[in-house]
Amino acid sequence: MAKDLGVNHETLRTWVRDAEQAARPGTGEANAIEKENRQLRARVKELAPEREILRRAAKYSAAETSW
Repeated sequence: MAKDLGVNHETLRTWVRDAEQAARPGTGEANAIEKENRQLRARVKELAPEREILRRAAKYSAAETSW
């Protein structure tokens, strides 16, 4: 079948798998939510150290200005 379509058999297999998942009710929506959650968790991990640095800088600055 893949040869008739002129595509790699793995490409066809991926298309079939994606179509089967899309046919299940709610599956596509759940995958989109999971993907967004992964992206948001990664962003939180990135921002947490930055927040800590800013918190320490503010604390240091406050200590320097209160003579």
